[in-house]
Amino acid sequence: MKIKQIDLIPVIVPVREGTLHSKGLVRPLHMLKVGASKGWTKEFYELNKYIIRIRLDNGTEGIGESLRVDSSQMLENIAASLIGSDPRTFNLYDLPIPYSRDYDGFEAGIFDLIGKIRGLSVCEMLGGAFRDRVAVSGWFGHMLPEDCARRAKHFASKGFHSIKFKSNLTDDAVLQCKAIREAVPEMKVIIDPNGRWERAGEALRLCQSLREIGNVWFLEDPIPRWDLDGWRHLRTTGGIPLAFHTHIPYIELFQKPQDPVLAYKANAIDYFNLSGPMSWVLRMAHFAELVNVPFWHGSELDFGILEASYVHVSAASKMCTLPSDILGEEVRENDLIKNPLQYDGKGNYLVPKGPGLGVELDEEAVRHYQSGKTISIS
Repeated sequence: MKIKQIDLIPVIVPVREGTLHSKGLVRPLHMLKVGASKGWTKEFYELNKYIIRIRLDNGTEGIGESLRVDSSQMLENIAASLIGSDPRTFNLYDLPIPYSRDYDGFEAGIFDLIGKIRGLSVCEMLGGAFRDRVAVSGWFGHMLPEDCARRAKHFASKGFHSIKFKSNLTDDAVLQCKAIREAVPEMKVIIDPNGRWERAGEALRLCQSLREIGNVWFLEDPIPRWDLDGWRHLRTTGGIPLAFHTHIPYIELFQKPQDPVLAYKANAIDYFNLSGPMSWVLRMAHFAELVNVPFWHGSELDFGILEASYVHVSAASKMCTLPSDILGEEVRENDLIKNPLQYDGKGNYLVPKGPGLGVELDEEAVRHYQSGKTISIS
């Protein structure tokens, strides 16, 4: 069985109105540069993602989904390098392609393909499930207090128990948390400044007021990740637990799989948020298990293909017990799969059944959101 053809289909799927930011707030969330534009100047939904269809010479197909990219060149190069290969010979934890932001999509497609060949789900290929469902959290970007309350009520009505939002020093996190508490008193709050509370002193000032409100569960990346001394000080004096996010595809931001080890050794964290290729998430998850630190799976608010892979690896990770950021369908207009990931109404996604990823591409939706010509490599 040899790889005969790989199709790369560019798509752009907008977000649903009212799910991202309050009207009038301009807070772009893409952290990386795009061409000559600096990070934090583009919205994530403005960039192309690519559906990756890998076809064998016997007709078997695997589907993947790239992270958002501003160029298809590396995707094309990787696809060309795989033509003629027998994927059954690959070590699935170290695929024969260079690591980049383009790795994740091909990994998902190859796991899907091999799963279909062997009659195994991705979760089974990763070692088997610790659970049959994965907890998930509500999410929004930057919102005014009244919109925070609105979104909290929305997620509570669907059975979510926690909600996460973005924050910088121009937002009023205290008023936002008060609005959520008044709207849904039992809702737990996760605040994610992406390091933009700048320094431990600023974060400590906010922590004092947030503790009084009482609904903040933990802070994710409150200050820059290089300042582990500041993290340790904030953790020991701020009174709110801290979560450290390592997103391997942010290699341009110098994030690497060893970072959780360094953060743990610095006594700077309570929890992890781990994301990236399934193989690397599982490696970091094993470390989290060894040191008994719970974590959740992060995301880039993706479509259903990648999010299915997140559910599989989360289920296969013993310490993935915190609510994960797997809710693209709550934010995007369409998740591009025929049957959405199955939600149980109690804050969990069920692990997809069937061989491979267990999801099927919605060809009609892909055509609707296609943003350019299909690139076929054979």
